[in-house]
Amino acid sequence: MTTATPPAERDPETRGLRLVAVLLTSTVVSGLIDAVAYLGLGRVFTANMTGNVVVLGFAAAGAPGFSVPYTVTSLACFLLGAVAGGRAAARFGRGSRRRRARLALAAEAALVGTCAAVAFARPGAAGTRYALIALTALAMGLRNATVRKLGVPDLTTTVLTMTLTALASESRLGDGTGHRSPRRSASALAMAGGACLGAWLVLNHGPAVPLLLAALVSGVLAVLASGRE
Repeated sequence: MTTATPPAERDPETRGLRLVAVLLTSTVVSGLIDAVAYLGLGRVFTANMTGNVVVLGFAAAGAPGFSVPYTVTSLACFLLGAVAGGRAAARFGRGSRRRRARLALAAEAALVGTCAAVAFARPGAAGTRYALIALTALAMGLRNATVRKLGVPDLTTTVLTMTLTALASESRLGDGTGHRSPRRSASALAMAGGACLGAWLVLNHGPAVPLLLAALVSGVLAVLASGRE
């Protein structure tokens, strides 16, 4: 007599941590990354490109404390990462979501881990700041392109403007249709929590420690991610 195999065991796509949990944790990592970039690398963002475009405007107008070269480096490398993510999606787009998520997270872990190694080894070197900006922005562009193709609603991992808009407009005070409110609220809290932790680590230990933490978390997610929401 044969025993039927449960569906979860038959389908490798369902094995591992759900994508919702993976993307929420990646949102925490985004907060860590932008805390490092803004507080430790010269008031520039490498995960949140909306803020970066605004910062570029500040820098172009000559506002003190902002740098056009840093911001342009971040924007350019983010776009390069997004191009790489788009090409990967074109190549592996018909494959499993689990595989795509794990490959992108593994690449992110490698890039951010390299940043941590550079920050530990050469904290005061002239090119270190540019290297950290470039590599973290590249990692975030790659991740954003992948997350976009995964298509999990309300979990972009780096941008909260539309998430907060939906949270308020579809709340009970709005039109009352906000069936994903817990997910949206969790996304905002994850970003704020990651930024708070990242800021504390940067202010007390410098950028290398939060970068190492971000790389380790992304590496763990690369091992655990499944393809199910």
